[in-house]
Amino acid sequence: MLSIRNLARAAPRSLGRAASASLRPSAIARPSTLIKSPAIVALRPSRAAAFSTTVRRSKEEDVELDEALSAKLESEIQIEEDIKVNEQQPASIKDFLDNSPFELIDTPGQEVVKLTRTFGEEQITISFSIADITNFDPYAEEAAFEEDELSESLQSDKQQSPDESLEGDVEEEEGGAPINLSILIEKPGKTAGALNIDATARDGDIVVDNMFFYEDATVARIDSPEAAQKRADVYPGPPFGSLDEDLQVLMERFLEERGINETLAAFVPDYVDAKEQQEYLRWLKNVRAFVEA
Repeated sequence: MLSIRNLARAAPRSLGRAASASLRPSAIARPSTLIKSPAIVALRPSRAAAFSTTVRRSKEEDVELDEALSAKLESEIQIEEDIKVNEQQPASIKDFLDNSPFELIDTPGQEVVKLTRTFGEEQITISFSIADITNFDPYAEEAAFEEDELSESLQSDKQQSPDESLEGDVEEEEGGAPINLSILIEKPGKTAGALNIDATARDGDIVVDNMFFYEDATVARIDSPEAAQKRADVYPGPPFGSLDEDLQVLMERFLEERGINETLAAFVPDYVDAKEQQEYLRWLKNVRAFVEA
């Protein structure tokens, strides 16, 4: 679930993006794009006025600015530290790490987290990123569906009795950010190929989006421009939702047997939320240390 702190931070981010978009340089006419007529050129003085728009700051003013910035960063760090102390870790994280066959690979300072395990002769790697929660804008999603929800509500009100309408007024709990999963299944020593499944973890469910097959597993495993190009050239197969329903069900059971289930779906968003808070605090401390150096 998306934490209250992240919801609060999402609002100013959205407003900031809207404000910055209106101030982009492309919206302002550049001197080089203006027509230079001979009359205008003739009226120009032979020498430019000797003045500078550069604001000169004293060393003392620079020191004061650095100190103010450092103090503000310290304030933000203290807020995050207080949240960390008062906020309990979701039970889904401890339960998963204690009871799951997956091994967690989480490198501080890196966005991508991995879960690995062996299943018989298979090697399974699941990758996901905190970027999904960092870039998630619940307000944008709400606006996208607002019109449809209003239309459905009006239609429902016409069909429901007054008592039923009152029951429908109870707001549902906000859903969390959808977290993208890249599931790689290999059979080292048996075949050079690999299955790569794109799925989404949200609200306690794993939803399969696409399923790829690579004849060379290294193409799916290695992150390089060459490998990325090879992945782009591979036939992606049809969208998962367009496959025969029995095939979809069997594929979902195939994943569940390997531990890619509701327990994983509950763990991933909670862990991403916790890691994002840790990385934000780490970022604040690194910036403060740099300013104070």
